Amino acid sequence: MKPSATTAAARPMSRTGGSTKWGRLWKNRWLYALLAPGLLYFLIFKYVPMWGVLLAFQNFSPFHGFWKSEWVGFEHFRVFFTNPEFFMLLRNSLILSLYNLLFFFPAPIILALLLNEVRIALFKRTIQTLVYVPHFISMVIVASLTYVFLTTEGGLVNELLQQYFGFKISFLTSPEWFRPIIVLQTIWKECGFGTIIFLAALAGVDPEQYEAAIIDGASRWRQMWHITLPSIRSTIVILLILRMGDVLDNGFEQIYLLLNPLNREVAEVFDTYVYFMGITQGAFSYSTAVGLFKSVVGIILVIGANWTAKKFGQSGIY
Repeated sequence: MKPSATTAAARPMSRTGGSTKWGRLWKNRWLYALLAPGLLYFLIFKYVPMWGVLLAFQNFSPFHGFWKSEWVGFEHFRVFFTNPEFFMLLRNSLILSLYNLLFFFPAPIILALLLNEVRIALFKRTIQTLVYVPHFISMVIVASLTYVFLTTEGGLVNELLQQYFGFKISFLTSPEWFRPIIVLQTIWKECGFGTIIFLAALAGVDPEQYEAAIIDGASRWRQMWHITLPSIRSTIVILLILRMGDVLDNGFEQIYLLLNPLNREVAEVFDTYVYFMGITQGAFSYSTAVGLFKSVVGIILVIGANWTAKKFGQSGIY
């Protein structure tokens, strides 16, 4: 006898049929297996170490350990905010981030737009490979190359300046040259690799839009301005929001390798300050407080940028 529709509807779904929660989990078990290493990475290296921020509220002593060190509350934050170096660190970090935001952030977008206009596949792949390579070069090598080119003792650039103009410039020790060098290093090293996301977004643009624009007589620049850029606007906004979380995070290694006593007034940032205070001077709690301050500011900026993006009709990150 054939069961009625009501009886069939009341019958519980098979666990492995994919309709119930456990059934869907079992059906997609291999996808979750691929997800597991990433989850473990963030759990072990990102979330578990977050307990270490408690050091910022303690007068930590390795002899007393994590749980028996003296609790001092916000004392380290008070000392940090009243430190005369606080405003120097804040100024240097913000200026470097502003430079990167103005010059580095648009660079991958412009390069991706230019690459998207190349129609010869072999030439396009060759250029992409060449601009991707610097990303995989260690920052130590980049700093060494910078030294070889810009040092006053036999540096290529200074040798050319001496030969043609009769003078040399102390690029590596002059405070006014430090920030341009950092920005140029960042653009050279990361610009090509940063185009990957934008090229992927450009691959999703409907070709029929370009065909319609060509029929209407739009030039290549008009097509880029009215079709290409609006199509990747959401990607640009999301990356800009995420970028705001790194406003006070300028990268330790790059700054440290070019930092010296002669350019310290413009080169010292929160990242290098945390290293010098925490590692070289053993002020673990104080340096943790500085790092926590950076993180809190980053979270606030991300939330604020996301709220602003939504106010202007963009999707944001959540």
